[in-house]
Amino acid sequence: MKLFYINKQVNPQIPFDNQLLWTVIGLMIFGVIMVTSASMSLSESHPFYYTQRELIQLGLSLFLMLITLYVPVKYWQQCSSILLISAIIMLAVVLLIGSSINGASRWIPLGVFNFQPAELAKLALFTFLASYLVRKSDEVQNGFWGFFKPMAIMAILSILLLLQPDLGTVIVLFIVTIGILFIAGARMWQFIAILLVGVTVVTSLILFESYRLTRLLTFLDPWKDPTGSGYQLTTSLMAIGNGGLFGQGLGNSVRKLGYLPESHTDFIFAIISEELGFVGVTAVLFLLFFLTFKALAIGYRALNLGMQFAGYLACEIGIWFGFQTFVNVGVTSGMLPTKGLTLPFISYGGSSLIVMSVAVAILLRTDYEFRQEQAQARIRSIR
Repeated sequence: MKLFYINKQVNPQIPFDNQLLWTVIGLMIFGVIMVTSASMSLSESHPFYYTQRELIQLGLSLFLMLITLYVPVKYWQQCSSILLISAIIMLAVVLLIGSSINGASRWIPLGVFNFQPAELAKLALFTFLASYLVRKSDEVQNGFWGFFKPMAIMAILSILLLLQPDLGTVIVLFIVTIGILFIAGARMWQFIAILLVGVTVVTSLILFESYRLTRLLTFLDPWKDPTGSGYQLTTSLMAIGNGGLFGQGLGNSVRKLGYLPESHTDFIFAIISEELGFVGVTAVLFLLFFLTFKALAIGYRALNLGMQFAGYLACEIGIWFGFQTFVNVGVTSGMLPTKGLTLPFISYGGSSLIVMSVAVAILLRTDYEFRQEQAQARIRSIR
């Protein structure tokens, strides 16, 4: 009888982090609302075109989330190499048969939506890195080659991504990789050395590619050519400024009426700012960074309990969500040069929504297994 009581105490009726779940569901619902608002003016004959597609993608995301919740985290560790190889193959295939949008070949047409292998590459690399750190933790901490090998894998993915081209995803992979290696205990000199190499490579890619250099110069002074290269950023800044404290009201954005390109995707934050103002933006950012905090907290607890793979992967997901949010907001508000990264769970984009939803399901599963392991440990200590 006593044992049953203990089980009820350590295994609550909802055996996972319901705050994380409701945060994500709230962001998803808000994303559908904002995609609808930002995209209605894009097609007068079919104003809910993007909304319908977003709902289909959301339904698929929730379905895959539900399936992933039933997959033990250890299976992700066992299949990490297969997932990584699959991502590399898809990145190569998209260069051959992928559809081109705005000069970039990043999407494989799947009918309902265009799948972007770069999004899968993020989760694949992070899964592989977590598995690698479990197997080679001492080598990473004490030797150069243990630190170099995961960077070499990241470099292979980066080359394929740069051929699309997609520098934004490369930067995300780089930041998350050095972040998790730092958490895993890599030596400071290794961390600083690879950081300097990464900054040098990214700087070279910008300086020797004319369109990237133009973006950088535009970022430094967008008002120099407000109707040309600086048009998108200046329009975004005007939308943010027009929002004021409480915004113009949901659906009342002016800049979405054909003035702001990518208003429902990469620059949806500007529409949120214009319609909901500083108060609305603060609430959205709180939810996004609360999501980041929950992921890192789950990872920290798992690492403390000895669940290394799950802990490393959860930390990677947290860094990923947080950094991508930072970049999207930074680009939209003129703090960073233009990069094509979505606002997690809010921007229109099926690939991003699906892969991030699977990542959240992994977090929920990790938290579930943590609670189960903790409960079993308490029962064993009582016995």
